[in-house]
Amino acid sequence: MVSATRVTIGGLADRLGLSKASVSYALNGQPGVSDDTRRRVLDLAEELGWHPSSSARALSRARSDAIGIVLRRDPGLLGTEPYYMSLLAGVEAELAESGQSLLLRMVGTSNGQDLAAYRRWSAERRVDGVMLFDIVVGDPRPALLDELGLAFVLHGNDESTAPGRVLLYDAFGDARVLVDHLHALGHRRILHIQGPQEFEHEQERAAAIARFAAEHGMQAASEPSDYSMEAGERIAAAHAGDPGLTAIVTSNDLLALGAQAALSRRGRDDIALVSWDDSLICRLGSHPLTALARFPEEQGRRATRMLLDELSGVETATRTARPSELIVRSTSVRAQPA
Repeated sequence: MVSATRVTIGGLADRLGLSKASVSYALNGQPGVSDDTRRRVLDLAEELGWHPSSSARALSRARSDAIGIVLRRDPGLLGTEPYYMSLLAGVEAELAESGQSLLLRMVGTSNGQDLAAYRRWSAERRVDGVMLFDIVVGDPRPALLDELGLAFVLHGNDESTAPGRVLLYDAFGDARVLVDHLHALGHRRILHIQGPQEFEHEQERAAAIARFAAEHGMQAASEPSDYSMEAGERIAAAHAGDPGLTAIVTSNDLLALGAQAALSRRGRDDIALVSWDDSLICRLGSHPLTALARFPEEQGRRATRMLLDELSGVETATRTARPSELIVRSTSVRAQPA
């Protein structure tokens, strides 16, 4: 058998008695050859273990075969966030099945670095499209990407942000599940430890919790944080001395873990604790955390498929995230009688 490293389009053409152009058309799925010829070319290519170089394929189609993600997060904190690690795992899994690559940049929280990255990628033709997460209020990225001509898909709760290009999740539905659960346990006052208020989804979560709590005759207050375990511990400790507080909802699992540590030190085992994200850390320890399973790996897959479909001009079958499910564990304690 001829070594795959020595097989070229010219070599395939010689073996089959075809022109190089015909072989190229057949390998790249282009018109210009019969079905029988295409089958002969593909069969021989498979037999010889031949694959086109990614650079040659990209040049022939003016494509990079890569998508980009720029995250405006503290790199040190991101590495500890199970949600994003699972999300990126889903992105990578979908790209691997499609023969695409991921270009990931973490630019920290300084303003403008993410926009500069998109401009550079566009000028250098480094990516075919990008995926957007953590949409901020008045987010400038969709308009910039339209201006640059870069395809994109974003993960959010508002279709009007970029019609047809949003993987929609139901923040209000999630909030209703959490508040209904706490109300059923008899709780009267909720503290919501949220993430940074600049994020649209955090504002939506706070508004939704307040709305559904009011419908049940409950009280709710929200306090912003940076998603870290330290912030959860600090905020919960500051409120643990309030005898009227009966439940805490945190916007991610790290905040919940920190809050749990603070409540444990104060002996407040009467306060229910629920996380908006589920992960392995919610299941560990002597008191596993009740949490909302949001299936981030599948979210990553679905958002990636949406982008790849857009780049291929294919209609996407699914534009919504999988509905969340509440996983009830030991921190779903019943409220003490008033």
